[in-house]
Amino acid sequence: MASQMNPEERRNRVLEVVRVRGFASLPDLATELQVSESTVRRDLDFLEVIGVARRTHGGVFYTGPSPKLPHFDVRQSVEWDKKRQIAQAASRLIEPGDTIVLDGGSTTYELARVLVGKPLQVVTNSLPVAMLFSTTDTVDLVLIGGNVHSRTGVSLGPYANEMLAKLNVQRAVLSVAGINQRGFYNSNLLLVETERAMMKAADEVIVVADSTKFGRSSLAELGGLSEVDALVTDDRISDEWTATLVDAGVRVIVAPPLPAIGKTSRADGRLESADSELMENNEE
Repeated sequence: MASQMNPEERRNRVLEVVRVRGFASLPDLATELQVSESTVRRDLDFLEVIGVARRTHGGVFYTGPSPKLPHFDVRQSVEWDKKRQIAQAASRLIEPGDTIVLDGGSTTYELARVLVGKPLQVVTNSLPVAMLFSTTDTVDLVLIGGNVHSRTGVSLGPYANEMLAKLNVQRAVLSVAGINQRGFYNSNLLLVETERAMMKAADEVIVVADSTKFGRSSLAELGGLSEVDALVTDDRISDEWTATLVDAGVRVIVAPPLPAIGKTSRADGRLESADSELMENNEE
């Protein structure tokens, strides 16, 4: 029975219920697990800290690992702590009520997880990002159509670009595959065309990229350094790269490291064993 579960098993069960439903209320979770609402609250506090759930009025949304697409299977786990670090910092650039466009990059997906529950207008060409926001009534969601790329779950091509040309947003947030002295790059020609359309639709362009992307190029150039207004990266960016970006007129935001809380979630969405103090605090 649920009452015999240890804290880790109970949190995994809470997470599974929220993941399947997308949203769950506090009373429903307490009934499902046969525990008190105060116990559920402590479990939800833990899940929110590690980034797999987001508390809101009346319940909790799932913000855990992405759907099983090859793009995310390969890339979501790479530099995952840095992506979370960057996402937290980038979220502070987004104000309640903003209209934003998000691409389908793995770092952008981490940002979307943080933004769930904030009142926004969100435009995206990413099915995984759209699925996150579709569970909340605080977001007006616009999903860009077009040809869906099977590896990434993003809409590309002329239909997507035509739709973006008719929109205006305050901020575009984009992931990139590489950054060098000439500019920003991604690995798919059609993707770059659609991201250029996102840039044209935005009053401000923000790139989110971890420090491993610097000094690298890829197949298609997205734009020059000066075409981006702000870049959010982790604290391993070199002084030389910071100076290069600032000289190009880019505002550089260096994300501070996230606090260590023991092991976090696995790629399959289940929880690893956590810090012993947290486990003790979540005991019934």
